[in-house]
Amino acid sequence: MSTQQLRDDAKVLWQLARGQAVGGDHAERLQAFYAPQAARYDAFRERLLHGRRELMAELAPARGAHLVELGAGTGRNLGFLGDRLFDLSVSLVDLCPALVAVARERVAGLPNVRVFEADAVRWQPAQRADHVLLSYALTMMPDWEGVIDNACRMLRPGGTLAVVDFYVSAAQPVDGRVRHGWLMRQGWSRWFGHDGVRLNPAHIDALAARTTRRYFSERRGPVPYLPGLRAPYYLFIGQRGRSH
Repeated sequence: MSTQQLRDDAKVLWQLARGQAVGGDHAERLQAFYAPQAARYDAFRERLLHGRRELMAELAPARGAHLVELGAGTGRNLGFLGDRLFDLSVSLVDLCPALVAVARERVAGLPNVRVFEADAVRWQPAQRADHVLLSYALTMMPDWEGVIDNACRMLRPGGTLAVVDFYVSAAQPVDGRVRHGWLMRQGWSRWFGHDGVRLNPAHIDALAARTTRRYFSERRGPVPYLPGLRAPYYLFIGQRGRSH
């Protein structure tokens, strides 16, 4: 690791140590937290936000599909689409101006990609989406149930909702799901909560209740500068039924 990367990481870690502000509305808190680290956002989180490439490969959007990403941040996930990106219509939505600015710079020259600075609870596309993606975003959205409901509304019948995010299990999870011990549940919830990331086992239940599950995997991934510790995360893809 280069000296410059260590310096960049130190600046991101400083923001993480300071945590997310408690005053102001949600957009103001996001801007205050991410603006100082926006230019370094992707490099650090490349080693923290696991499962994104695998989720995009599992989603496998077909040529001509409309893909919406809510809480898209800098638009980094577009890179996991490879050449498939050029055959899609893509809408990126985020509430943080600093991250939206990076996303707009990233997609400059891509006429099939549009970036919107908007609230994921209320924003709706001009045309129904074939896929809606939430990548490490749902845990940062206070009205997460409203976001899931809005995502389902924008999907065409048969469309898919894909989510990858951190989580902790319920104390007594349903059969077949991973059970995390008390220390893991409390420790990770407090550690992430300091930065406005709210781990909640109800997220998975809500996704399963609103869609027909097509793919689900519970995993753990390493955390930068915390050797030996692996944070729990999940991948979920559900299909919207005709009755929603």
